[in-house]
Amino acid sequence: MNTTLDRATRSVGEFYALAMDSASALRRPFQWREFLEQCWFIARVSLLPTVLMSVPFTVLVVFTLNSLLGEIGASDLSGAGAGLGAVTQIGPLVTVLVVAGAGATAITADLGSRTIREEVDAMRVLGIDPVQRLVLPRVLASTVVAALLNGAVCAIGLIGGFFFSVYLQNVTAGAYASGITLLVGLPELLLSEVKAALFGMIAGLIACYRGLAVVGGPRSVGEAVNETVVFSFVALFLVNMLLTSVGVALSGN
Repeated sequence: MNTTLDRATRSVGEFYALAMDSASALRRPFQWREFLEQCWFIARVSLLPTVLMSVPFTVLVVFTLNSLLGEIGASDLSGAGAGLGAVTQIGPLVTVLVVAGAGATAITADLGSRTIREEVDAMRVLGIDPVQRLVLPRVLASTVVAALLNGAVCAIGLIGGFFFSVYLQNVTAGAYASGITLLVGLPELLLSEVKAALFGMIAGLIACYRGLAVVGGPRSVGEAVNETVVFSFVALFLVNMLLTSVGVALSGN
């Protein structure tokens, strides 16, 4: 029991040490090429799952809200419900699932493969900082791509909600469009983007930590990938709950 607790405590300490090293590594020369390559890499593996997940989430939320609004005779407010759901909940939620399930696992597999091939140790021997060379570009790329994916999910949610509401649930197009900004404005959108960026940053840090901590052979890489998914889901849902509570408190004031 004590051994497990000590291992968990050491892992948490090493993770925070990596986060601090990543923050201090934000200096010249910055690896722009690696950053752009990682942005494209993460976007490539995450874009299709984002689209495929955002559509059913949008249909589910919009259908539920429109059914409830129809029961109370307020179908004209369907745009407000779709905007609130897409911007404040669907966007960050889908971003959590995609970033943790696709982007972070790809980073872990990449760094884990480099670690077991001793490429990271070779970089240290050559005097190259692996954090500045490998970790920082991936964390920043994950942050940027997560924010962009959140914007895409919000757009897909609003457009999908429009077609579903207007063509399948007989809501007038003008009423839907006029209601979008009734409950959602710039503060809600900014909070949603902040959520997504933090999700991307945390998922990137977890992925890099597990990838660099791999010990053993290919089996260890697979285990690290699985652990990345679990740790990322837990951390990101906790952050989502915390930021949602803060957003609700600020909007109430």
